[in-house]
Amino acid sequence: MAIHYLELVSDDADALAALYQRVHGLSFAPPDADLGGARVAVQADGTLVGIRRPLAAHEQPTLRTYLAVDDIQQAVKEAEAHGAIVAYPPTRQGRRGTFAIVIQGGLQHGLWQRES
Repeated sequence: MAIHYLELVSDDADALAALYQRVHGLSFAPPDADLGGARVAVQADGTLVGIRRPLAAHEQPTLRTYLAVDDIQQAVKEAEAHGAIVAYPPTRQGRRGTFAIVIQGGLQHGLWQRES
């Protein structure tokens, strides 16, 4: 299991980005339209860390981990077959690949198929 993208959604994204810069030494790029305006840092192992504001009034602050999968369609089918609710179906995300969000156990689980 590998983390592809760690997404932090906060009403105070600037303060959170500053914290992650100071504590974890991350360097964030300007807002990325492909990732909802998240400021993204790329770690040495290729893991992405993105911090953004909520995209809609109903979106609550959260920390969402997107795990890398080889086949996003199959991963979502398997999750749904085992009781997960598909909150966001497989969706192409610019040049970065395809993501989905499923909910199980009261938690949001992100899945990400990297660009081939």
